[in-house]
Amino acid sequence: MAAQTPPADLGVGVELVLAVDISRSIDPAEQLLQRQGYAAAFRNPQIQQAILSGDWRRIAVTYVEWAGAGSQSVAIPWTLIDSAEAAEDFALRIEAGLAGPVSRTSISGAIDFASGLFDGNGYASMRQVIDVSGDGPNNQGRPVTEARDAALARGITINGLPLLTNEGDGGGWSSIPDLDRYYADCVIGGMGAFSIEVKSWDQFATAVRQKLFLEVAGGIPPREEIILAQTAPASDCLIGERLWEERQRSWSE
Repeated sequence: MAAQTPPADLGVGVELVLAVDISRSIDPAEQLLQRQGYAAAFRNPQIQQAILSGDWRRIAVTYVEWAGAGSQSVAIPWTLIDSAEAAEDFALRIEAGLAGPVSRTSISGAIDFASGLFDGNGYASMRQVIDVSGDGPNNQGRPVTEARDAALARGITINGLPLLTNEGDGGGWSSIPDLDRYYADCVIGGMGAFSIEVKSWDQFATAVRQKLFLEVAGGIPPREEIILAQTAPASDCLIGERLWEERQRSWSE
């Protein structure tokens, strides 16, 4: 009997991992706002039109929740969005999620985990994108720049959605000022990489919608709305680890 040729991967406009922070600094009400924001984006007619008029007229997307180095999970597996009905179904599945708070923040763990999801996922595209949202710096796992650079070496683009929602309220040891700058210098990268900051939770849904539209369409937003990936890092990309070490020392004193 002749060997059968395995089926080819299905072509899509983009393979997109939505990597959503559920660390303890994001309380249940804020986690709900996150899910509602992503769900609303997939229901948006402009985003649906961008999907259905783009390359292949379809995309593949998966929804991942992450926190510490060993805390990443696929909340919604790879899903083909090729119609308004498929987008609505994906939105309903996002809303049905019930994530709980998990300790620590490992952006590097999230990137490493997300990078592996492209392997053997059944889809093929010219653009593989990880969309990372989070409200603090990497403080567990390997340095975030190592994970970022490994992903970029595979041709993956990493975009950012830094949540500046803890700034100004004493957000604790796990938050830092200028998280948007940290994301630009230490997290995002790749072809056309960009970051859209969220300064308050009432901005979240709008930011997600803008970001998803651009990721689907393959564009870059106006410069005043973003921070582009820089060539010369200015932030301390190990600041999260240093803050954690300081906290541990304070416990032992």
